[in-house]
Amino acid sequence: MLAPQADLLPGSKLPWYTPWRIIALGSLKTIVESTLGTDLAKPAMNQDLSYIKPGKSSWSWVLMKDDSTVYQVQKRFVDFAADMNWEYCLIDAEWDKRIGYEKIAELSAYAQSKSVGLILWYNSAGAWNGAPQTPRNLMLTRESRRAEFARLQKMGIKGVKIDFFGGDGQSFMQYYQDILKDAADHKILVNFHGTTLPRGLQVTYPNLMTMESIKGMEFRTFAQEAEDMQPVHCTTIPFTRNVFDPMDYTPMVLHQIPNIKRKTSNGFELALPILFTSGIQHLAETPEGMAHVPDYVKEHLRNLPSSWDDVRFIDGFPGKRAVIARKAGNKWYVGGINGENTEKELTLDLSFIPGKGRMITDGKTEFSFAQAEVIASRTTRIAVKPAGGFVMVFE
Repeated sequence: MLAPQADLLPGSKLPWYTPWRIIALGSLKTIVESTLGTDLAKPAMNQDLSYIKPGKSSWSWVLMKDDSTVYQVQKRFVDFAADMNWEYCLIDAEWDKRIGYEKIAELSAYAQSKSVGLILWYNSAGAWNGAPQTPRNLMLTRESRRAEFARLQKMGIKGVKIDFFGGDGQSFMQYYQDILKDAADHKILVNFHGTTLPRGLQVTYPNLMTMESIKGMEFRTFAQEAEDMQPVHCTTIPFTRNVFDPMDYTPMVLHQIPNIKRKTSNGFELALPILFTSGIQHLAETPEGMAHVPDYVKEHLRNLPSSWDDVRFIDGFPGKRAVIARKAGNKWYVGGINGENTEKELTLDLSFIPGKGRMITDGKTEFSFAQAEVIASRTTRIAVKPAGGFVMVFE
C-alpha cells in the first residue's frame, strides 16, 4: 500500500544508494540524435511484449472538453480513429459517471470490431490530490489496482491514462513502478499525466507509452497567452523535454480552437507529430476539423508512422526553428517549423536522402495547405512562413 503522505525528506537504510543523473553535452545535432538517456536505463523487465503496440489516438476532450464524454460522441471518435487508420481512442475523465462500465464494455467491443483500442482516464487520487474527477482511488493499493486492471483486461481495454501525481519523492517513484508492473501483468498500456519526467522508465517498463511532463496542447485551449507562445514553445521542446523520452504533448489542430485565435499555421501543426515523439501520439483534431482539410493531408495522417527507426537533426535553434528527419522502414519524413514572426528561407542538407519526395506546406490563405514535389539535395531550399511549417515524405 502507498503511504498516505510522501516523506518530506529522503530516507534510506544501509547500504545507501543515491539517485544519479546524466547530462548530455554537445552540439544541437549531438543532443537531438542522442540515445544516452535510454542507453543508460535499466533493461526491460521480463514480460510478454506482444500487446505493446505504439500508435496514434483520437481524443475528444482536448478541444471539446467534459461535455464530449458521452457514449454517442465517443462512438463517433472511435469511428474517426478507424477512418484515419489510428490505433486508439482515449476517453477522458468521468467516463465512469457519464458513460458507465456497462456501456464502456459495449463501446470497447464496438471499437475492437473497428480495430481500435480504448484508453481510459483515471485519477491517481491520494492525500496529495484534491482533484474530484473520477474514477479515483482505484490505483492506490495493489489489491484495488489489480482488480481494476483485471476488469479492464476482460473488457478488452488496451490502456489507461493516470493523472494528477504529486511529486518526485521516493513514494511517488515507487507508485509509478508499482502501477507499471501490475498493468503489465494484465497487458495494459500506461500513460502518466500531471507527472514527472520519464527518465528512461519506458525502457525498463515497455508498457509505459508516454508521459505528459510538458505544457501541452490543452493549455492552448485555456488562455490566449499560452497560444501566443506556441511558436517559440514548440521550437524549443525538440531540444529539451523530448530529447530522450516520450512526450504526450497531444499535438495538431488544423482548424479551430474554441475561443482562441490560433498563432500557428496548418503546416506548422502538421509537422508536430513528426517533430514530437510519443509511444501513443494523441492527436487533438476532431472529425469536424478534419473535414476542412484536403484528402492528401488526410492520407498523410493515415499513413504517418507510429514509431521511428532513425533520426537526423537537419537545422534549428531553440525558440527559432526546428527541422528534423525521422525514418520508418524505407521512408524518410522531414518536419520543419518556424518559431519566429518573419518568413525564412532555409537551405537544408538532405543529401543523405535519395531522390524525390512530396512536400505539404502552407497555402496562400490562412489555415490552408499546398503540396509540391521536392528534390533532396545538399542545398534543398524551402520558404517557411511566419509561425509556419512543412512536412516532406521520401520513399
